[in-house]
Amino acid sequence: MNIPAELKYTKDHEWLRIEGNVATIGITDFAQSELGDIVYVDVDTLDDTVEEGEVFGSVEAVKTVSDLFMPLKGEVTEFNEELEDEPELVNSDPYNKGWMIKIEISDSSQIDNLLDAEAYEKLIKG
Repeated sequence: MNIPAELKYTKDHEWLRIEGNVATIGITDFAQSELGDIVYVDVDTLDDTVEEGEVFGSVEAVKTVSDLFMPLKGEVTEFNEELEDEPELVNSDPYNKGWMIKIEISDSSQIDNLLDAEAYEKLIKG
């Protein structure tokens, strides 16, 4: 299981790459493997400010649809448009080409609530 040490994680299986006041967000390698083949990524919150814990979109796999939860309060400033034509990038490259959104962080104190790689690994291994 690929769990990059430089990223932050949530209990809902999202990852964050935080650079200054911007966070790039996607779902983890574990999450994509549990979902199976991703066929559609839906994000309808572009340019909206979304509260921590609220749904910012959904990901559809062959057998299921799963909500995507906002790990930090912020404004959704960008959607990875490559996913419109190639949603399978979430499966093949979840931490790079398969990113989903970028946000401008509204409350950086919420970063303290995120998991580091070691804590996330413990979570998924139970």
